[in-house]
Amino acid sequence: MNYSIVVLGAPFSSPSAITALNFTQALLTQGHTVFRVFFYHEGVHCANQLSTPQQDEINLTNQWQTLKKQHNLDLVVCIAAGVKRGVLDQSEANRHEKPCSNINDAFDLSGLGQLVEATEQSDRVVTFGP
Repeated sequence: MNYSIVVLGAPFSSPSAITALNFTQALLTQGHTVFRVFFYHEGVHCANQLSTPQQDEINLTNQWQTLKKQHNLDLVVCIAAGVKRGVLDQSEANRHEKPCSNINDAFDLSGLGQLVEATEQSDRVVTFGP
């Protein structure tokens, strides 16, 4: 079965981001495919490469990056939600005259059209919210 995942919760204030990661790993282990993981609302913070969790906490950004490398996942951050919350790629940092970008290179900024496409292309869309 083909799934898409929507992550709405911030990585350190809600269990939804880690639950989404664990669910995605389980799907892939069971032989399902994941068309796209879409990070929206506070979930965009999962893509912030500058966040540094404590040593005894999981680094969700790195975990998503590893999962992408292993399974060629499409990790998409909503551009409007990301820019609003300061999660920027270099192009958006330049456009908004910010001093730097901070999005992990495993993630792509894109619009809600990517979420619409994910719902059209997937058998199931599972949302993890706060």
